[in-house]
Amino acid sequence: MEEEITEPVSPTGQYFTSSVISVSVIAVLEFEFPIDDSQTATLLQNVFLPINPRFSSLMVKDKNGKKHWKKVEVNVKEHVKTPNFPRGKSPEFYEECLSEYLSKISLEQFQESRPLWEIHIIKYPTKSTAGNLVFKLHHSLGDGYSLMGALLSCLQRADNPQLPLTFPLLNQKIQTNDNKSNILSRAFDSVYDFGWSVLKSIVLEDDKTPIRSGDDGVEFRPITVTTLIFSLDQIKKVKASLHVSINDVICGVLFLGIGLYAKSTKDDKSSTALVLLNTRNINGYKSISEMVEPDAESPWGNQFAFLHVSVPKLVFSDQIDPLSFVLDAQKEITRKRNSAAVVLTGKLLETLMKLRGPEVTAKYIHRTLKNTSMTISNIMGPLEKMALSNQPIKGMYFMVVGVPQSLTITMVSYMGQLRVALGTENDLIDAPKFRQCVQNAFDMIYKAALPFPSA
Repeated sequence: MEEEITEPVSPTGQYFTSSVISVSVIAVLEFEFPIDDSQTATLLQNVFLPINPRFSSLMVKDKNGKKHWKKVEVNVKEHVKTPNFPRGKSPEFYEECLSEYLSKISLEQFQESRPLWEIHIIKYPTKSTAGNLVFKLHHSLGDGYSLMGALLSCLQRADNPQLPLTFPLLNQKIQTNDNKSNILSRAFDSVYDFGWSVLKSIVLEDDKTPIRSGDDGVEFRPITVTTLIFSLDQIKKVKASLHVSINDVICGVLFLGIGLYAKSTKDDKSSTALVLLNTRNINGYKSISEMVEPDAESPWGNQFAFLHVSVPKLVFSDQIDPLSFVLDAQKEITRKRNSAAVVLTGKLLETLMKLRGPEVTAKYIHRTLKNTSMTISNIMGPLEKMALSNQPIKGMYFMVVGVPQSLTITMVSYMGQLRVALGTENDLIDAPKFRQCVQNAFDMIYKAALPFPSA
């Protein structure tokens, strides 16, 4: 096959493959039954690779130092890993093996001589699954929305492969009042939020806390990935009771969980979260062919921005008001989404890219991440059960790795449930304890929002 130069690497793709930061996404599909991998190579060659040219391309530099995707012949077998664990052990043992394996591959770098993706087939049963299929994809290939769309192109509805998968409806409209005083307020908020965001990226650093080591090179330390499952129906009941959004409820749960964990360690220092926003106009996933069209409404690639959100403190001497964490999250996130700070930050990165190049811009992004305590991101999954080659998928979750933070939180919805994954730095954060604090926070908020649930 003749090698050819294809599209240039996007600015965000260049940031994420710079000398200072390299970010990847690990997605885990949980199988109901033991995995049959006999068709793996065929599926990858005939279904996965055609999804997007980037899956069969290398990232190369031209004579001017600009990065491009170069199409190459792909040997799919080089991208498939099947680890061997001791045989005849308990599901609990293999649960620990899976956890250690995810930590191991999170630290490994991709070989530059191959396209930037891998598949890991874990054939050992854990406490809740018969096997796990792990995708590791470099973030330069696309953001969570693009990569989820790619994975969904390989999957079908388990009940009827001829029917399309459907997704929760999003209501992303922001209610605004365009009277004079409100316009002035939004202008002030935009200037203040943008200025604070810049200061957080350059000089203002979060305190070292039980969830933030603040050390250089934290992205190269082992992590533990734990997950929780929340009912979307229960979340929607809290949403209706408080007249907030689903994201507000989830952020409130996470912030209260962080507060409970901090309280258990006798720490009361402040923290800041980076809440990632998808900047597309989304109403479900577009087909891959629609995503890669010029001027697509929901284009392939990295289309996201972030909000700096202060995590409310849990004052030790006060009685805990769980609902205040949801309402505070709703108030701050709504205000910041209404301001132009996200747009201004995007313009700042564009200007940095044009004037100083991708390496300087990547250093700015690295500082933005390192100076805060955590990143929170979420993507939609389908409402129906999926299958891969007629093998039912009972659950899924994902984790962003290579980020210079001690705590990363991701969420994906699937079959009426929300799967929350917590990526925590080993030897700093007690992963089981932190997970339990987040679970306790959800229970406290649900009970407070619906004190008399119907039978």
